[in-house]
Amino acid sequence: MAASPAYGEEKGGSSSLGEPEYGHDPASGGIFSSDYKRHDDLKEMLDSNKDSLKLEAMKRIVAMIARGKNASDLFPAVVKNVACKNIEVKKLVYVYLVRYAEEQQDLALLSISTFQRGLKDPNQLIRASALRVLSSIRVPIIVPIMMLAIKEAASDMSPYVRKTAAHAIPKLYSLDSDQKDQLIEVIEKLLADKTTLVAGSVVMAFEEVCPERIDLIHKNYRKLCNLLIDVEEWGQVVIINMLTRYARTQFLSPNQNESLLEENTEKAFYGSEEEDAKDAKAEAASLAKRKPYVMDPDHRLLLRNTKPLLQSRNAAVVMAVAQLYFHLAPKAEVGVIAKALVRLLRSHSEVQYVVLQNVATMSIKRRGMFEPYLKSFYIRSTDPTQIKILKLEVLTNLANETNISTILREFQTYIRSMDKDFVAATIQAIGRCATNIGKVRDTCLNGLVQLLSNRDELVVAESVVVIKKLLQMQPAQHSEIIKHMAKLTDNIQVPMARASILWLIGEYCEHVPKIAPDVLRKMAKSFTNEEDIVKLQVINLAAKLYLTNSKQSKLLTQYVLNLAKYDQNYDIRDRARFIRQLIVPTEKSGALNKYAKKLFLAQKPAPILESSFKDRDHFQLGSLSHLLNAKAVGYQELPDWPDEAPDPSVRNVEVPEWTKCTSREKRKEKVEKPFYSDSEGESGPTESADSEPESGSEENGSSSSSGSSSSGSEEEDEEEEEDDSGEQSEDKEEEEEEEKRPKRKDKEGSHKAVLGTAGSEEEEEEEGAKKAKKKAPQGRKGRAETSSEASTSESSSSGSDSGSEAETKPRKAPPSSKASSKEISLLDLDDFTPPPPQPIPSSSIISTSLVTDLEGLTLTDTSLTPTLLSPAFSAVKTYELLHRMAGEGLAVEYCFSRRPFPSDPHMVAVQIQISNNTDTEVKNLRVNEPKPLSGMRIQEFPEIEHLAPGDTATVVMGIDFCDSTQAANFQLCTHTRQFYVSIQPPVGELMAPVFMSENEFKKEQGKLMGMSEITEKLTLPEKCRSDHTIVQQVTSAANVGRVPCGASNEYRFAAKTVTSGSLVLITLERREGSTAQLTINSEKMVIGTMLVKDIIQALTQ
Repeated sequence: MAASPAYGEEKGGSSSLGEPEYGHDPASGGIFSSDYKRHDDLKEMLDSNKDSLKLEAMKRIVAMIARGKNASDLFPAVVKNVACKNIEVKKLVYVYLVRYAEEQQDLALLSISTFQRGLKDPNQLIRASALRVLSSIRVPIIVPIMMLAIKEAASDMSPYVRKTAAHAIPKLYSLDSDQKDQLIEVIEKLLADKTTLVAGSVVMAFEEVCPERIDLIHKNYRKLCNLLIDVEEWGQVVIINMLTRYARTQFLSPNQNESLLEENTEKAFYGSEEEDAKDAKAEAASLAKRKPYVMDPDHRLLLRNTKPLLQSRNAAVVMAVAQLYFHLAPKAEVGVIAKALVRLLRSHSEVQYVVLQNVATMSIKRRGMFEPYLKSFYIRSTDPTQIKILKLEVLTNLANETNISTILREFQTYIRSMDKDFVAATIQAIGRCATNIGKVRDTCLNGLVQLLSNRDELVVAESVVVIKKLLQMQPAQHSEIIKHMAKLTDNIQVPMARASILWLIGEYCEHVPKIAPDVLRKMAKSFTNEEDIVKLQVINLAAKLYLTNSKQSKLLTQYVLNLAKYDQNYDIRDRARFIRQLIVPTEKSGALNKYAKKLFLAQKPAPILESSFKDRDHFQLGSLSHLLNAKAVGYQELPDWPDEAPDPSVRNVEVPEWTKCTSREKRKEKVEKPFYSDSEGESGPTESADSEPESGSEENGSSSSSGSSSSGSEEEDEEEEEDDSGEQSEDKEEEEEEEKRPKRKDKEGSHKAVLGTAGSEEEEEEEGAKKAKKKAPQGRKGRAETSSEASTSESSSSGSDSGSEAETKPRKAPPSSKASSKEISLLDLDDFTPPPPQPIPSSSIISTSLVTDLEGLTLTDTSLTPTLLSPAFSAVKTYELLHRMAGEGLAVEYCFSRRPFPSDPHMVAVQIQISNNTDTEVKNLRVNEPKPLSGMRIQEFPEIEHLAPGDTATVVMGIDFCDSTQAANFQLCTHTRQFYVSIQPPVGELMAPVFMSENEFKKEQGKLMGMSEITEKLTLPEKCRSDHTIVQQVTSAANVGRVPCGASNEYRFAAKTVTSGSLVLITLERREGSTAQLTINSEKMVIGTMLVKDIIQALTQ
């Protein structure tokens, strides 16, 4: 064992640091491997206090992952360092977690609060990495956290974080498709982003989540066209493919007049003069309607802005532009893509394969595009077989009467190749050329006949198959060739070739009456040794000869049919019986006997040799579906052109007056000096005012941000610049907001500008706010009634982004309260009126709500003891653990008693009631083999030795649910049976009440803002509007204590989670009428989200 590290050290590399090279170590497999000591040195380094050692360990671990080694056993050691203060270590930890978070979900979930803190880190790379890890933990329970994190990141100052948010959207959608509506809101917000770094990623998210929502693209269409040149390469591919589909739905076909003329030329051959006259009138009318085709300026904008990308270094971008031009451009302009595609043929073989597939499809419809580049498709000896076959396909498609001689000379050379598959494909290509071009048919046929004397059997076999197809076109002229092929039956052993020769001789046996019976004689001798396909053709030959030359072949036919009658293959046996009944007349034979000759010797149509790429263009070129010639998963069909153009005004974007004033000089310069010299005068009305301010403001912001993905240092510099500019502009922005606030009060609610953004982003957000104000009346109804997620995201984003404001103005009301038309200050104590006392129902037991009501009347900071809050057993909801039918007479119910569990304060006390409904005594009732999820603990109840028939026993067990609503599974055993049961807690039972004063509540609430705050609006029903009922419903849904409150329209409750002790603060604020707003502050976002749903359900049911 001591030799193995030394062996690794001799090889050098990272193994000298103590990590043995398991991949190369001969002792790494089998009994010699020391798995129990693997990575011990790395674990020690990760546990050390020195950041340098941690950094070295993380570098080695990431290097292991890059080499494809499994480093999952280091997950616990690595995840501990996620809270490390060293940024370099933290970056590498996040890289590791992204790789293994999905595999080690339970351990990753334990660190979820650290990831949430990472989302608020000042470093943009850490924020993005935290979001990336969070979206990699594919557990449905954290969907609400991911949703909030994505909403928060979508409003982040850094375009890199917003880009990461766009990447997280498809991950969340694949995990929970029910979140689609909320995700579409985020996509809509990100589509309005004017930075090039975000554009490609958000379009990818759009394609994954809601490709049918074409209306989201309208307002952003021109912006995407203008940004396209500066977006990163893979973003360009996605945007171009999406815009191709968009253009097919929004613009008219540029070739519609040409297609109409083509249809006219292909009229039916037969028809009366009257019909022709009617058709002519109808066609003239339709031509008159369609003739004045003018290309939509936005259509031209797309073609003009994508054309420069044909010079891109990325093959995928060139291919995307090529397919866009093929599907969208007028026929006269499509030719520009040919040169770019030919350039790609100098690339790797993989790229060549994809490009040639698409060229083969294009060359069928647009042959003239590639004719000037014919020599580029000549085959090199070094090309792989698949590339050779595709080039052959293209050459065959390009063949015409002028270049056929050159192409055939090339084909002659290819036939001498050592690659047999390629030679076979060449012979088929010669056959196709002969079929398509009549004047070279004889030349090709003679050349193929010469190949019949080739030494290579495969060449001869393929030639026979192709000759057979060519001879079917004009058999009478080529009886000599048929005789020559008949002689080959002695030598050729390839089954397909032998079958083809036999078919030819049988089909044209009248042209070779002397040779055909002799061939049948030879085949009858070797019949038992032939392949099935040959045997079937021998039977056919015998039948045809019997019908045309029965004197010579009658006995031979009977012999062959008798052999076939006892063949092993049932197809051959069936064929023999069928043919015997058909051709040999007997008393039993039916009416078909008379028509046997017509059946067997009917004139058969000649086969049409077509390209396998003929109908592939119905798939979008460049797509996987086109490559496979089958619809792949997720493929979006290319829409047909519309008959009438949709309204183009949907793409118009209103530009504020101040933007027009400031950018007037820039606009003049742009009109005088267009960016591309070849596109002068093409733009016309497309140079709309909205595109110029965008590109003008992008000069500093977008280009630098798109470059920030290239290196980490650039990103950090950019972030510092953003922070500086943010601080400078913040004061100015606050003053502007103060001036505008009186005007905005009536219109606010649907959209707010986010404070703290830098540079051009400030202008963009203000612009967005002005646009949204016009839609505010509709937006208010829609958003307030249907979903309140938008207000949640706004409040959380504005809360976290304006961090400096929160420090200087701690007394400021949370941003979400702006949505109400009447602002209520919670600090105006002059207007304080204590809540009126409620009528107390007469009851023998004091209810929880009564105690909390009484406490609500006192304004002192003294807290009641927790024991007062323990509800009576009758008021607690019970759940069924084991039905008496399933338990064979044993019925078990449980409830959450809301009392502290005596032996462990971190456990939830579960009261279990066991009833014996059987006629016999139940013995040894106990919990056996608890199997909780990782981190959970179960404290069993003491064993019940005897439970008499009809008796009921009550016991208490403790469960540490780890602040999770996942079920605790265990076995409930008796002396004879075992029952598998599980207890799943409602989220409200995972906490214990906490008592605090109003000031303490506000102080703690101030610490839990931003992403830790969840706000929902609700409508209270008639029966749930009194103080008593509201408090009763909230405390029934969750184990919380009431906090004193100075305002009469506000209710506050506080609790802490049983396991971790995290605070959960609940505020219910009643508004005008029946509306109310529920706010929950907790760092446990999953618990907060689920608790919101439970409380709203309790209040509204």
